[in-house]
Amino acid sequence: MTSPAPENVLGEWHESLVRVRYAETDKMGIVYYANYLIWFEIGRTDFCRARGFSYRDMEENDDAFLVVAESYCRYKAPAYSDDELLIRTHITELRKRSLRFGYEIVRASDGQVIAEGETGHVITDSTGRVRSFPEGYAQRLLAPPILKSANAGEIVPTEEGPA
Repeated sequence: MTSPAPENVLGEWHESLVRVRYAETDKMGIVYYANYLIWFEIGRTDFCRARGFSYRDMEENDDAFLVVAESYCRYKAPAYSDDELLIRTHITELRKRSLRFGYEIVRASDGQVIAEGETGHVITDSTGRVRSFPEGYAQRLLAPPILKSANAGEIVPTEEGPA
């Protein structure tokens, strides 16, 4: 595994769409700052699912947990209730026992980047002891995304690649 991730992977963003709920805003009608970390989590779990596995797969089948060791968010513009937001997620670093995701939160209606950030993760076992990625997961993270077929539930390659 390399660090940082190979250049051809750094440019590949995975995109998830969310709509801001009223409950996610403060008294001024602006999205409460902590919600961005939740949206980062949505982005990275969707990123993993698009590559054919879930956090649960790693935890239950391979005793591997992606523990958040650090997070960073820079707020650039406000988001409001009912805004559609695009969560853009990619890998910025992948090592034997850790990984780092980068994020952009973009307002879909006007393309305004409203936040950007990063999370750093350490792979541990269920006792909290740092361990290496289980076999195959690092390769899946660096591979092109795949889709689950809505009809048959089978995994098939995307025709267009990353969004």
